[in-house]
Amino acid sequence: MASEHRALTDIGTAPEPRPDAAVIRDALGVGVAVGLSGFAFGVTSAGSGLSLLQTCLLSLLVFTGASQFALVGALAAGGNPFAAAAGAFFLGVRNTFYGLRLSQLLALPRAVRPFAAHWVIDETAAVTLAQPTRRAARLGFTVTGLSLYVLWNLTTLGGALGAQAIGDTGAWGLDAAGPAVFLALLAPMLRTSAERAVAGLAVVLELGALPLLPGGVPVLVAALAAPAVLFLKGRTEEPKGPTILRTAGAGAEKHGVSKKDMADEEER
Repeated sequence: MASEHRALTDIGTAPEPRPDAAVIRDALGVGVAVGLSGFAFGVTSAGSGLSLLQTCLLSLLVFTGASQFALVGALAAGGNPFAAAAGAFFLGVRNTFYGLRLSQLLALPRAVRPFAAHWVIDETAAVTLAQPTRRAARLGFTVTGLSLYVLWNLTTLGGALGAQAIGDTGAWGLDAAGPAVFLALLAPMLRTSAERAVAGLAVVLELGALPLLPGGVPVLVAALAAPAVLFLKGRTEEPKGPTILRTAGAGAEKHGVSKKDMADEEER
């Protein structure tokens, strides 16, 4: 119990338990809302030339929306399959870091972990990390993962069948459904100026690279926006340490403490 309290305290949540009904309600809300976007993926995938079986296998075996959209989007643009797969892979790497945190928080039995790892995505991580106790975290992870996985695969099938029925998805404008859903999910997450700067620079880099590089590669170029913005942010922010020391030194001198005495105290 002590280890559970420490693990949950690390993520800044309150130790008071939540009713199971509240956890299930929130988890189902996320699972249903995001699961419905599987329609857009099914349509986009079928429009990119993938078969019904290939589309459904992507959702069953990959099950990470951003990577799936990136893959079929690059293929639809005529990109190299290996470049498309590389872009999808790098987008999916973030789930590894979620897994490191959730592994400590959920503390699942070893036999269950390989199966639970398949459900480690943005939505399950968000719901799980918002819970105050290990019991609530496990419940939130399970309900979110199960509802989202089932609904995502069902709507993928429905979207792919619908795309086959209507024929040319581009003529209906449905080829834009995938990017539109992705932007709708991304926009609320851009809360700080740094995050908005990364998103804006990524758009500029991708649009600039589109006419020059093969499909699937521009998204890798766009990923350079994050380290570029962080580097510039670090260069523009003034270090606070020297300012604090100068202020402390000035205050000490007013009280008759010399700089030499302060230096000796710091050495000790």
